[in-house]
Amino acid sequence: MSRRDGIDVRPITETEIPDWIRALNTGFLRSPAVSEQETADRGSYMHLPRTLGAFDAGRCVATFRSFPQQLTAVGGAHVPAEAITNVSVTATHRRRGLLTRMMGTALTAAKERGDVVATLIAAEYPIYGRYGFGPATTAAQWTVDVPRTGLDRRWSGPADGGRIDLVDGEEVRKTGPELHARLSRTQPGVVSRAERWWQVNTGALKPGGVAWTEPFYAVYRSADGEAEGLVAYESDDNWGDAKQPLNTATVKWLIGVTPAAERALWQYLCSIDWITQVKTGWRAPDDLLPDLLPDPRAARITSQADWLWVRILDVVRAMEARTYAGSGTLVLDVTDGDGLSAGRYRLDVGPDGAVCAPTGQPADLTLDVRELSALWLGEASAVRLAALGRVREEREGAASVADALLRTSRRPWCPDIF
Repeated sequence: MSRRDGIDVRPITETEIPDWIRALNTGFLRSPAVSEQETADRGSYMHLPRTLGAFDAGRCVATFRSFPQQLTAVGGAHVPAEAITNVSVTATHRRRGLLTRMMGTALTAAKERGDVVATLIAAEYPIYGRYGFGPATTAAQWTVDVPRTGLDRRWSGPADGGRIDLVDGEEVRKTGPELHARLSRTQPGVVSRAERWWQVNTGALKPGGVAWTEPFYAVYRSADGEAEGLVAYESDDNWGDAKQPLNTATVKWLIGVTPAAERALWQYLCSIDWITQVKTGWRAPDDLLPDLLPDPRAARITSQADWLWVRILDVVRAMEARTYAGSGTLVLDVTDGDGLSAGRYRLDVGPDGAVCAPTGQPADLTLDVRELSALWLGEASAVRLAALGRVREEREGAASVADALLRTSRRPWCPDIF
């Protein structure tokens, strides 16, 4: 707990949950009213020692919560992460350092616990770089003009011997977790999903204040009957003046662990009667979808932005957890205003893996931990960051060496918001 200028920053107690929720709702411009149902629901999963509040004269004026998470590194290894969410500061108490105090408390505790990284989804871009976070994945949304795709509208199923079946929420709760686990073993940037995620996203658990409409669920099964893909989607009811269907299918989430599953599920969505437009939801920026269509121009990006932000807490473990595209050596001089990850590190990469250790050798690259965090999953380019003045080459060509080692053939992607 810390006290400054009469404001206490500390973990909340059970009796303070409603006041904390009111402050959170206020910060996110939602109604400040707090129901007993919302209090009970949030209290069922909040870990109070990791739920911080700032209190001024007994009133909560800032909120911060974290929870344990597993993040997939390049190569499929899972690293323990401090997942940060529910961050808000009431408008009356801005510019008083409350977020800095809460963030410092949480990151120090995470480092002591042995977390390798911290993660968050940033509502606003400029906030988190000063705490060592870097944008580590990007997400994009496509809108598909179905009549223009060139797909056969008479399509009735995959040509590979697989099949599409409509299922209910109960089946999704049985099949989905294993499919997601398979995805997390191959896709850098994927974060773990607790059982609660599946309950909330299939309607088995209905949090207070959140309206629930049952979506459609479809599963793709390969020729041998194995489930390899799942999609949840909704449809509107829109008809033109000449009684023409102009309906949109909106994807809530889609998992495909094989290209065949992705192809089949997207083609299924584009083949549904009355559907003239498909909105994809947040996907990887290099998603296969556009090029699965005979006319890729039928899919246009309607939104693209940074998504998962990462903050490395343990440079050695982070760099050794991932795999690399080749062999080589880099000496990185890492700066960190909070001192959690600062130091000079030698990274040796070879066929047998990576070794990272503190060193006194001259640096090849000098960079802040936020830039290293942006590079870690393979999304950012060291050459580009050097051109922007955010990475400094101490040895000519070192940024190109870094890109050759760190960048990935497919871009990292985080399917979730938290």
